[in-house]
Amino acid sequence: MTYDPRPKNTGFLRAHRLRAAGAACAVLTAALLTGCGQDSGSTSTGTETSEAARAVPERTTSPSPSPSASLTKDQQKRKKLLASTKITFDKAVTTAEGAVKGGKVTELELKGPGKSDDDTDASASASASASASASMSASPTGASSSPSGSSASPSGSPTATGPEWVAAVVAKDGTEHTVRIDAVTGKVLQSVEDPDQDTQEKSRTAERIAKATQTPQEAAKAATDKAKGTVTSLDLDENDKNVLVWSVDVVAKDYKETTVDIDAASGSVTGEHVDND
Repeated sequence: MTYDPRPKNTGFLRAHRLRAAGAACAVLTAALLTGCGQDSGSTSTGTETSEAARAVPERTTSPSPSPSASLTKDQQKRKKLLASTKITFDKAVTTAEGAVKGGKVTELELKGPGKSDDDTDASASASASASASASMSASPTGASSSPSGSSASPSGSPTATGPEWVAAVVAKDGTEHTVRIDAVTGKVLQSVEDPDQDTQEKSRTAERIAKATQTPQEAAKAATDKAKGTVTSLDLDENDKNVLVWSVDVVAKDYKETTVDIDAASGSVTGEHVDND
């Protein structure tokens, strides 16, 4: 008997090897695609990061605007003045009227150090100068006769080192006085009668006071109801239409100033002006 060896299944082996090779290629291809995808993503992300890095310094290096830089010079002055003021408008009115018997305030203004009424300062300086000259003439050595060696002021007014309220106060007969009040302590620094008033002028002033049925406090309230803020000035006078009004200056939180005109008889608002400086 002749023995024939069993033929090998070469087709099956070849197909198996082809499938294995195909699978290896598929794995390799997937790995390559994954690597390429990651590289592409990394490149894109790196580009975006680089662009952001260049943009960030441009934003962060820009200096932030300072709150003070946005204020005008006038607004900065008002801010500084109000920050150092302790005595409010209404307290200043009460103190000023108390310094003159039967007096009524017709004008009041908050001023910084050394900004008191020019006429009053000039009058006091002239009187002091005349007094000093007389003393020097009388003294053989030319020295002041004052024991302290200083010239005495006729009004006895000390020098204010901080802000002050300067008021015009009118007595019942129409005589006007200037009263200076320390805006920090509330102390009266000076109370002096205006020496340049004649009888006719006093009469007109007294008549104006009689027509002003609205008090300074009432005028200030009407003004701040219209424009919110702090009262820094008030003046009784006639407007362009010959109507007697209280002109009230009000400083808002942004330190802009608004002038509100209040009818001195009815208390109604007759005008308003905003100073943007």
